[in-house]
Amino acid sequence: MTEDIIKRLTKIIDERSSTASSNSYVFSLLKDGKVKIANKLGEEAVETVTAYLAQQDSEIIEESADLIFHLLVLLKSSNLSFDDVLNALETRMKND
Repeated sequence: MTEDIIKRLTKIIDERSSTASSNSYVFSLLKDGKVKIANKLGEEAVETVTAYLAQQDSEIIEESADLIFHLLVLLKSSNLSFDDVLNALETRMKND
């Protein structure tokens, strides 16, 4: 289930990255470049940690979703995929 959601979201990000639309948040982020993408990912990471420290389950879930979304955008910008990340995790698991 989770992998399917990531794949669907990645497909949406791919589609929107090539659609020059003022309504596309993804296109806007990618157009603004690495610094903007890195800042957004950092912002979402801080917000996730803040929610965790406040022990607000619903906020942790929402901020984690934002964090994963922005990570996928960063990967797209870097011409990498979530599968690349999963492969790295799998390799680490084999070494344990």
